[in-house]
Amino acid sequence: MSNELKKAAKAEKKAAKANRSKGRKGEKAFKVIIAILLVVAIVGELYIGFTIKGELANLSKAVNASSESESDNAVSGIEFKPGTYGGKEFKEAADVVNYYNEVYNKTKAKTKVHTAVEGSDSWTFYEFLGDEKLQIKEGSLLIDGKSNSMVDGLVGPILTNIFKPNVNGLPPCASRDPLSDIDSKGNSLATSRVVPEDVATCSVVDNGDGTITLTLVPVSVNLSEKGMDAQGHFFNSLGAIDKTLQDVGVTFSSGTIEENCKVMYETGKAVVKVDVASGEMVEADYNMVVNINLTHASIAVLKDRGAALTILYDNHFPASDEALAERGFKR
Repeated sequence: MSNELKKAAKAEKKAAKANRSKGRKGEKAFKVIIAILLVVAIVGELYIGFTIKGELANLSKAVNASSESESDNAVSGIEFKPGTYGGKEFKEAADVVNYYNEVYNKTKAKTKVHTAVEGSDSWTFYEFLGDEKLQIKEGSLLIDGKSNSMVDGLVGPILTNIFKPNVNGLPPCASRDPLSDIDSKGNSLATSRVVPEDVATCSVVDNGDGTITLTLVPVSVNLSEKGMDAQGHFFNSLGAIDKTLQDVGVTFSSGTIEENCKVMYETGKAVVKVDVASGEMVEADYNMVVNINLTHASIAVLKDRGAALTILYDNHFPASDEALAERGFKR
């Protein structure tokens, strides 16, 4: 290998490593944000006034992850009905899963060279990129089963300060760079891992314009990890949020962390519009719903508290030109 090729290969590996690091940092930041929100709920007004503000200020500087519209995550009325949609025959729910995988793989296989908004740098990313939004469902943040207006008022500023929306490929996805899109075990996330057993219900709709819309609702999972289970096959799930809670100082007055920390993924859905002629997605929305419930939680002088919240995390495809520009590149 020539010196030039060696240098190029070295530079590519360095860039891939940097992208992987950003992905891991983003995932860690996501979990830290949720953990801090739960700490805010646990401690209520007392601890907020003395400590939390300082901790959040430090976090906003240290954490750069990579919103604020109500997400409709209702799954009632989603039911599979055998038939022919857009010229495609679906005899059973497994046919919907198989077609989804086919479309997902074909769409995610396409890459595109993106260029810097300023300067001459360029990168090869997935062609079909989407944005992300994170919000806490209104009224879901509870302290010992009750809402608190002061705590509710802190949620928006916390998210604004320390959640920085990113742009990525189809979920589950660790990076918009295909070379760095890997799970925690180092395996590629470039192809779908969905199997029929992952899906609780699904539906198909013929839009009458050469497109069909698939809706798939995965079965419920506690403590999901990206790429590793039914929910993680569809979404950028959080992984070990229980470990992160321990890292920020949460302990439990009785019982194990497994008994006291429930992170239930349920009622989320994937809604994808497919151009039947090309067999590719033209639009997609992934709506992840996570219900977190802590019991017997303690931090500092506060003991045996309960906290709960519901996270709504949405990915929309395709991302707008403005969203890409905010990340420093363009199509």
